[in-house]
Formats: sequence, C-alpha cells, structure tokens
Amino acid sequence: MKKAVVLLSGGLDSTTCMAVAHHEGYELYPVSFDYNQRHKREINLAKEVATFFNVKDHKIFTVQNVGGSALTDLSIDVPDYEGDGEIPITYVPARNILFLSYALGYAEVIGAEAIFIGVSSVDYSGYPDCRPEFIDAFQQVINVGTAAGVKGKGIEVKTPLMKLTKAETVKLGLKYNAPYHLTTSCYNGGEEACGVCDSCVLRLKGFEEAGAEDPILYNQK
Repeated sequence: MKKAVVLLSGGLDSTTCMAVAHHEGYELYPVSFDYNQRHKREINLAKEVATFFNVKDHKIFTVQNVGGSALTDLSIDVPDYEGDGEIPITYVPARNILFLSYALGYAEVIGAEAIFIGVSSVDYSGYPDCRPEFIDAFQQVINVGTAAGVKGKGIEVKTPLMKLTKAETVKLGLKYNAPYHLTTSCYNGGEEACGVCDSCVLRLKGFEEAGAEDPILYNQK
C-alpha cells in the first residue's frame, strides 16, 4: 500500500487532510510537533485523531527554540481577529519549513510517496509559509536535495486545501467523515474555544458558510 506522512496538528485543516489521504487509499503516518506552543491541547487531540484513523505509528517530534510568536511566547498576547492583511503576531517563524523538513526525513525513511499538509491560501491568517509559492519551493528542495528526489522516486507535497475556502474545506471533511469533534482550532487552548482569535473566527465562518454545525464547544460566538 502507498504511504503518506500527514502533518497532524489536531486542528480542522490537518484532520481534513487525514480524511482526504485516507480516502485516497494511503497508509497514514501522521506526525505532530511539540514546539513549546502555548498549549498542549492540540497535541492531545492529534493523538485522538490518529487513534480514530487506526494508524500504525504516530510520531511526535520535539522542536526547540522556536520563538517570536504569540503561539510560543506567553509574554505576547493572542490578539482577537483583525483580518487586516498583515502577517499576524501568531505567525511562528519558519514553522512549516521545520515541520516539512522533519516530515520529509521521516518520509524517506519509511518510503512514503507523499506528504500531506493542510495549508490554504484562501481563508487563512496571512502566513507566508501557507502560500503555493512556498510549497513549490519546498517541492524543488525535495527534488534536488534528497536521495528519493535524485533517484527519481519522488515524494510529493500534497496540499488538497490550498485553493479551498474554509467552507469548502469543511464540506470536504464532512464528505470523508473527518472527526471534527476531536479537533480544536483555538490559539488559546481552552476546553472551550475562545471564538474570537483568528483561527476560531475563520473556523466558525467556515462551518456557517458550509451550512453545518461546529461540533466543538465555544465560550463565546
């Protein structure tokens, strides 16, 4: 069976990617990251999502000294949603470069054909490492900088959500039975999502526009 490494955060987008990869017939090898983020709730939920899909192995990598962000520095407050087009303080420097590098090394080891990552350039917070230009550049790194790439075997970075709105992402996940009840998108990490951070607002907008009910709890909407 063909194999796929899936970057799994415990959030809506990465869980949708798990459902898509499962539907496409891949054997799933999710990877999650402890990067000293503001809360560990997302890691615990990622474990639950991995269990839901009955995966053989779920790697959790520790990445140290990633700072400069409201998601990794408790002295920086998580702002409410602004949507002004600027790169927000919740951007974590080089996060997807680091995460994809770990995923790539693992993919070479297990002989995976694909790496799934839940980035989108439509309804997103403005992070530069979620754009197609970045993914294209990283794909070129794989092609010229790995044994798999040089030998022509290839490892494809797959971004099934790249051109989807959040509503379209929700519809896609519901179509493939993504376990959204096991996810969180909240930057604050409470048992009940805050409903006002960038990620919560975009998630709620997606469910509303998809005509579906978000199955997680919020302390305000």
